[in-house]
Amino acid sequence: MEVRSVLLILFAVLAAAVIVFYQYFYKKKIKGYLPYLLAFLRFVVLFSALLLLINPKMVNREYYVEKSNLVLLIDDSESMQTVLDTTSLLEFLDKVNSNETLQNRFNIFNYRFGNTVKVSDSSTFAETNTDIANALSQTNQTFLKGKTNVLLLTDGNATLGRDYEYLRFPEQNTIYSLIVGDTTAYEDVSVGQVNTNSYAFLKNKFPIEANISYRGDGNVKPTISIMLNGRRVYQDGVEFSSRKTTHTIKQNISANSVGLKSIVVQVGALANEKNINNNRKEVALEVIDEKTDVFLVSNILHPDISALKNAIEANEQRQVTLFNTRELNNQLDDGDLFILYQPDASFKKVYEHILKSNTGVWVITGPNTDWNAWNRLQSSYKKENFNQDEEVLPSLNASFSAFGFENLSIERFPPLKSSLGEIDMRVAHEEMLFQKIKGVTLNKPLLSLLNAEERKEAILFGEGIWRWRAMEFRLNRDFQAFDDFVGKLVLYLSTNDRKDRLEVNYNRIFDGTTALKVTASYFDESFVFDANAELQIVLKKRNSNFERKSPMLLRGNYFETDLSDLEEGIYDFTITVVGENLLRSGSFKILKNNPELLVQATDYKKLTRLSTKTGGESFYPKDFNAMIALLSADNAFTPIQKSRQNIVSLIDFEILLALMVLCLALEWFIRKYNGLI
Repeated sequence: MEVRSVLLILFAVLAAAVIVFYQYFYKKKIKGYLPYLLAFLRFVVLFSALLLLINPKMVNREYYVEKSNLVLLIDDSESMQTVLDTTSLLEFLDKVNSNETLQNRFNIFNYRFGNTVKVSDSSTFAETNTDIANALSQTNQTFLKGKTNVLLLTDGNATLGRDYEYLRFPEQNTIYSLIVGDTTAYEDVSVGQVNTNSYAFLKNKFPIEANISYRGDGNVKPTISIMLNGRRVYQDGVEFSSRKTTHTIKQNISANSVGLKSIVVQVGALANEKNINNNRKEVALEVIDEKTDVFLVSNILHPDISALKNAIEANEQRQVTLFNTRELNNQLDDGDLFILYQPDASFKKVYEHILKSNTGVWVITGPNTDWNAWNRLQSSYKKENFNQDEEVLPSLNASFSAFGFENLSIERFPPLKSSLGEIDMRVAHEEMLFQKIKGVTLNKPLLSLLNAEERKEAILFGEGIWRWRAMEFRLNRDFQAFDDFVGKLVLYLSTNDRKDRLEVNYNRIFDGTTALKVTASYFDESFVFDANAELQIVLKKRNSNFERKSPMLLRGNYFETDLSDLEEGIYDFTITVVGENLLRSGSFKILKNNPELLVQATDYKKLTRLSTKTGGESFYPKDFNAMIALLSADNAFTPIQKSRQNIVSLIDFEILLALMVLCLALEWFIRKYNGLI
């Protein structure tokens, strides 16, 4: 307790005693014991009141032992089965978790990883991909405080994610690599990245680019071939040596028929090659015979135009042509969809053609829009213009039902630049996005779809959509979600078909690098999403007796089925709504790609560099016991005794108040009983 508090308590005792003496004994004759009893009760009351005002505190010191964290990160992918005796791994994990010395020194945590990181209750070694960078990043985010030692047990071959060697780690994190697998370098030739389009147009040619690599010291000349649906369309021999280890093939292949096409790039096996799983790679594309011509009309230059063009043309079915209003003459009839960017009075001829031909249109407005002219040209909506800019954030309309875009990170998008003014929507419409200004979501449309029987129209009240595409890349390292969002909007506007009550979304090709899922959305007769509906999917594999019927699970505002257990092949499916005469059908192909089997040699050099970078060491299976001994004996891992100070009140307010009430009640009763009141 502080000296100041002690002095104040002594002062309280003295003050209470002086007041009691003056009240009961000063210039008064003492008779009997009664004045002494009353004086004692009054002293207790006064001293307690002063003690409450002083509120003395004391320091309570607690001691505790702080241990380092020991995190076991186990590679749970299929490649581990080929490079490691799983029994020895389980024995090693048991040794670590049951070692009393390690338990006394560390807080031990067990995790396993493949595509994602999971708490390790048991290892199955069945994951089809390995993302080492994600596992290490998740560990960094989970263990932010205290010293953390990571035991990374892997073969070092990552099939997904960033290069883990160049991650940044906190200073208190140390990585010990437990290197498993074969470190011997064998002669090997392999097919690397194969690049091709997702779509090709009928009677056109599509490009194929394939990278072939060689590892070894000899001179070899393997045969490289390209197969299209089992038919050889290219073959050549390429020479490799210790100096020439890579070769890139570039070929243009003709698309002569519509449908899914399997493309196989294959290199002949070497005489003494150990791993032939990487000598073949299969990709696929879809040949289509339709194309959408999008006319983007603008009289100004803006980054939005490039972002829209790149997003729309990410789908090979669509082509964007840029015009200004002076250039559009006889080409108007060739447009399947018009995008009018920040229109003014010169857009009159274009908009009159759109109304006459019932062509879909997407209008994007902003500070450069001539609202006085545009309000006269069209009657679907009106907007006041105060010639003042404002920043508007997007807010998703949870009940939007025209189409789904569940993978878009809308809540993290930057604001668009709009012009200040009230918006008056004069036709039936459905908001896709609302405006959010200064954190408040307003009942004002930011992106709205106008419901018209003859044609479809969308209106975006803001410029700067290029920032959304850039943010999507920053968050996910690709533009796919944003491009899909724009693609669905373009598809919706470019077709004159009425909205379907049952909509299905799926990839036509699954190559093992994306989640194998089919999603669907069902709407009632009012086109409101029905979360109580029951959807079922029936799967049939071509050229097989396989057939399966299963329900689709509700995932927020859509239904989903996970098909990751399916084997390679072509599947036809039908989705039905129980109790409704609605169904949708489609087909997809699962390719036989197992990236875990493409590389069998351990990347021990990279793992060693990773450990050295963080101040750790690398070990091999024969060194497991030495590693446990290091962790058990090194003084750097000794637990540290620490203390924390808790300042607590010396008095209990409730007890002291109860004592004051009791003493006051006794004093009043005694005085009343003896006629002193």
